[in-house]
Amino acid sequence: MKNSFILSFNKLFFGALLLLVSVNIFGAFSEDALFLRTTKVFFIPALLILFFMKYKTLSLPFILFFLFSFLGDVSLAFFENEIFFKASSVFYFLSYMSLIGIALSKFRFFNIDKVVGTYLVVVFLINAYFLYTFYGILKAIVPDSFEVLLFGVKNLSLILLVFLAFGKYLANDTKLSILFLMVALCLVFSTILSYVSLYYVYSWSFVMLERIIYAIGIYLLLTYVMVENKSAITQNKPQDSYNSDNIFA
Repeated sequence: MKNSFILSFNKLFFGALLLLVSVNIFGAFSEDALFLRTTKVFFIPALLILFFMKYKTLSLPFILFFLFSFLGDVSLAFFENEIFFKASSVFYFLSYMSLIGIALSKFRFFNIDKVVGTYLVVVFLINAYFLYTFYGILKAIVPDSFEVLLFGVKNLSLILLVFLAFGKYLANDTKLSILFLMVALCLVFSTILSYVSLYYVYSWSFVMLERIIYAIGIYLLLTYVMVENKSAITQNKPQDSYNSDNIFA
């Protein structure tokens, strides 16, 4: 009975993701800008409500991530003022820092093989260099220096997040590490697509794809929390079996 409830909950949770994606696709094909902007606001509340139907608690770093991400979504959806656009960048940056805090608490760089560690550092430096190059190009295009600064710190935090997630995956190839890496990559690709629509060319398909990847990232992060909770319960569960050598001890 318990297993059937878990199975039905997983189906319901995945069904909610499909519904959000379908609504987003409909908004893109309808080319209704207001409708498409507002749909993103419901991603986090809808999935969190379902999450709390089964899991009553959520740790503070995850709460901060969802709170700041939601505020970033709201700032972009209902306000077209330049101040709120900058505020959304600050909120997203704070949400990424929350995930970085989670990754740092479980990341042991010195436990990684030296070759893998060197590879990670090289990849991080290459990405940082490309970010610096693009930062210089954007600085020449965008007159607002504060907006460019926000672009730099937000994307640097994303690079650091992927670096930690990838390092965690290489050091410990588990379901949790894979999920966390996928969450980081979803955030990166959704951010890249949003920048393409904002600074290069606005396309309904790009906006739709950005929202879909973002929704998948939120879904995978909550799945990560569920798997982590399940693992913690399993580890804390008392052993029901006994070693035959110790029965008569």
